Amino acid sequence: MRESEIIDLFLRHLKRQGELPLGDDAGALRLGEKWLVATNDMLVRKTDVPDIMTPEQVGFKAVTMNVSDIASMGARPIGFLFSLGIPGDLDSDYLEGVARGIGKALDFYGLPVLSADTNEADDLIIDGIALGLAERLLTRSGAKPGELVCVTGDIGRALAGYLVWKNGLEVDDAVRKPLYEKFLEPRARVREGIALSKVASSAIDISDGLAKELHLLAEMSGVGIEVRAESLPIGKGVEEVAGLLGLDPVEVALASGEEFELVFTVSPELVESIDFEFSIIGRVTGGKGVYLVDEGGKRVMPRLGWEHLTEFQMKILYS
Repeated sequence: MRESEIIDLFLRHLKRQGELPLGDDAGALRLGEKWLVATNDMLVRKTDVPDIMTPEQVGFKAVTMNVSDIASMGARPIGFLFSLGIPGDLDSDYLEGVARGIGKALDFYGLPVLSADTNEADDLIIDGIALGLAERLLTRSGAKPGELVCVTGDIGRALAGYLVWKNGLEVDDAVRKPLYEKFLEPRARVREGIALSKVASSAIDISDGLAKELHLLAEMSGVGIEVRAESLPIGKGVEEVAGLLGLDPVEVALASGEEFELVFTVSPELVESIDFEFSIIGRVTGGKGVYLVDEGGKRVMPRLGWEHLTEFQMKILYS
């Protein structure tokens, strides 16, 4: 079964949910005038950890991927919990490196660890939980026609870095360094998420690929989205790597997962009040669907990105 099919199966049975129904980056419960936001995200070495990643980077990423979900909801992270599944033959030095990475991430995000558990498993598993507080929630269902579609930072470097490593590409250090930075050491956009809670109408983080996130945003908001290819903030080095492999850099950028940038919608009247760097990549429209607009015209944006228990949706990832 595909990941999406498994989720649908369980949702048919999980009728008791919080004030915010399941379907967003995190769940939430109302606590007085604020929202308690909670998310959990699992990292499994076999599927989520390339051989080039150090154990410290593994531990740091396990925290980042959870904190990013909190940030996309417009919440301030307040705590972290995790469970470890540990194979019996795991090297103790590797495990200490993971612990060191988790500790560094908690220091970086200013989070206390609230609870932890360990058990034996067939592979290294880090199942994290992050908690946050928000005065106003950002969800995937608030986008409205006429609003602008925006994204923080740049996109494409995570996948381009993966492709450099997987294919053994010979590139200059000036190209490899920024790609590996995003591929191996991504950071959650906490400050930006908190700021967006005051102005944005919807948001989602890029964990599975920009194209897939845009489709989710459009479907949950009941709107259409048009994106201009020329406005995509494609990261440094992405075009060079795409050229070496005969790929379209726009498709690489749209498919690149685990960027942990924030995609958000905002009314044109409020966009100038945003005080951090971002790019306007398109607009929200009436109707349905997500479209890419370039010199060739307007076409349906393919749902590029990652889904567990399937192959990547771009054959390049297993080439």
